[in-house]
Amino acid sequence: MSSLARGENISSVEVTNISAHGLWILAHGKELFLPYEQFPWFKEQKISSVLRVEEVSPGHFYWPDLDIDLTEEIIEHPERFPLSAKST
Repeated sequence: MSSLARGENISSVEVTNISAHGLWILAHGKELFLPYEQFPWFKEQKISSVLRVEEVSPGHFYWPDLDIDLTEEIIEHPERFPLSAKST
């Protein structure tokens, strides 16, 4: 008797915490912090929209309800990617 093959991991990234300062995502055992100072688009959004994140390719995250996509490199080193945005 053989075991059935496991299904594909559909939950490779998830938002683990939302605070007054930013949000944390967990991807492949690594936790990343997105402070609102560098990522203001998340600050005034509905929680359900922030929680709905997909990993479209390794290290590339997309929030479909917000039309925001970020890479792990942008999250870890926002100073390398000057951003200009207005919080809504």
